Order: sequence, then structure tokens, then C-alpha cells
Amino acid sequence: MPDFDFIQAAQGRPHDRVPIWIMRQAGRYLPEYRAVRGKVSFAELCESPDLIAEVTHQPINIFGFDAAILFSDILLPLEPMGQKVSYDNGGPRLTPPVRTPEDVAGLKSFDPAEKMGHVLSGIRAIKDRLDDIVPLIGFCGSPFTLASYMVEGGGSAHFTEIKRFIYNHPKAAKTLLSRLAEMTGEYLKEQIKTGVDCVQLFDSWGGILSVDSYREFSLPYIKTVFDICRTENIPRILYLNGTRPYLPLLAELDCEVISIDWRTDLAEAFSILDGKSIQGNLDPQILFGTAELVEREASKILEASADKDGFIFNLGHGILPATPVENVRRLVNTVHSFARTS
Repeated sequence: MPDFDFIQAAQGRPHDRVPIWIMRQAGRYLPEYRAVRGKVSFAELCESPDLIAEVTHQPINIFGFDAAILFSDILLPLEPMGQKVSYDNGGPRLTPPVRTPEDVAGLKSFDPAEKMGHVLSGIRAIKDRLDDIVPLIGFCGSPFTLASYMVEGGGSAHFTEIKRFIYNHPKAAKTLLSRLAEMTGEYLKEQIKTGVDCVQLFDSWGGILSVDSYREFSLPYIKTVFDICRTENIPRILYLNGTRPYLPLLAELDCEVISIDWRTDLAEAFSILDGKSIQGNLDPQILFGTAELVEREASKILEASADKDGFIFNLGHGILPATPVENVRRLVNTVHSFARTS
């Protein structure tokens, strides 16, 4: 594998320029992506290795990002466990929801190499198309985030059901989280075997928990995932939305990179997470501003990390569907033209 700036930064090694990629970079803000989606459903797209490779490659070809990320969905592994996952304009729906200890006991185990073969075939197709131009990031949802979807039956504004479940049925909740951790770790391990160069775990809903509850119901299971998929020279990234309160806990986590949201001070994160690389953390809404605003806010982040080898530029959350394409281009050019000082 070539010595990519992205991999070097993830490992905290010296490199030439600040690498940049953005979460959901293959998605609805791109006309090219919408053209593909106009022909197939989201589910059909996720099941087609050729289309997975096409949409994963689009933003690399258009903007010159420093890493590609597998186009897939964090909920796909839940179907082999026994939940039906459907997608519509209102977001994903999972049926039946998991809300009792008996529901947890009824979930199935599966071999990711067998049941997630379409995704793994997509990885092979992506690697062929990328031809070592940039590294490929694989990903999964964290155990707590997946459990939240399973219990809520979809997205949620208040997360009443998952909190009711973990507090009223803590033993069953921990059984569910343990099973999800083992499945997720093995799935990431298969992605690595198939060819991804880095993995990211999305704990998108972990930030709804208090620090004490996070320590009990999310962090131990993230540790299990990263233990299972630990592979020499393959960086592991954790993204946690609402990162700030949990930084001291994350400092103890065995992984190479912590991806922070825009509400987290970058200098504080570098101080608390000493020894880890950091990824982040531009507010996605900045990309709806003027070109001057995009350059100014990106430059603040770049200056704050100028002497750090362990920094990857990203958004603090996924890019929004209506984001102007030209502002994405402006952002990438701003990052790539920045002169590092280390």
C-alpha cells in the first residue's frame, strides 16, 4: 500500500499535506449521485457492488479527497439478525422493534463473510476502481448506536425507548450490546480482510447518554469492537457526535483516531487526547455560507492544528444534502493549499 498522507496522519506520522475527506461524501449533495439514485432505490444501490464502487469513487474523481469511504449503511447487518430494515423519505424503519429481553433472545447470529457478501464484493470493486489512488475506509455503526435504532424502530428525537430499555432491562441491554459488539468487530475484520485500509466506527447516538451511562453502555462495547478488529497498520477511528463531555474516557480507548464534532474545542481535544490523532471538525452548516466564510473557518482549524502530524480534516458531522458543490470544492482546495509547519 502506498504511504498515503491520510494513513500517515491517522498514525501520527510526518506527512506532506493535511488530508481531507468528509463524512457522507458520496451522497445526495452530488448531482452524479442523484443520477444513480434516480435509477435504483437506496436498498438496490446498497446491494450492487458495481454501483457501490461507482458512487464511492465519484467524490474522489470530482474533488480529489484524500480518502474514499465505502458506500453502505450502518443498518444493513441488522437484517441477518432478524430485523426488517426499510428505507423511505422519513428515514429507516426497523421492524419489529427490540424492546424486551425475549426480543433480544430471539435475535440470530450470522457469519458476516456469508451474509454481507454484497458489501464485501463492493469493497473489492471499489479497490479495483481506485487503483491505489487513495485509501479506502470501511465502517460500521457502534453497538450502542445500532441498539438505539433496533429499540426505537428507526431514528428518534428523544430516544425514550432505548433509555427505557437500558435502565429497566440493563442485563438484557448488555446482552444485546455484547452481541452487537461481537458482530460489528467480526464484520469490520472481514472488511479489513477484503481490502479496506482503515475503519471508522460511528457512535452517532452515544452522545445522548450521560458520562456515567456512556461508561456503562457504550464504551466497553466499543473497546470490544476495536479489540476484535485490531490489525497491524490499519487505523481505527471512532466518531462520536457531541464529543466534548466524553474526551477523558476516549483518551483511554485503544484506537488511533478520535473524530470530533464542531462543538468540541480542537486545542482541548489535542490536550486531552494526547497521543491520538484527531479528525474534524468543521460545522457542516458553514458550507452554506460564502466562499470567504468557508475559507476563513477552515483556515482557523488548519492553523490550530498546523504543528500536529496527527490531524485529518473533516466535518463535525455528515455533509447535508443541499450543500453547494462549489463550496465543497473551495473547502478541499483551501485544505490542500495550506502549508503545514511540522
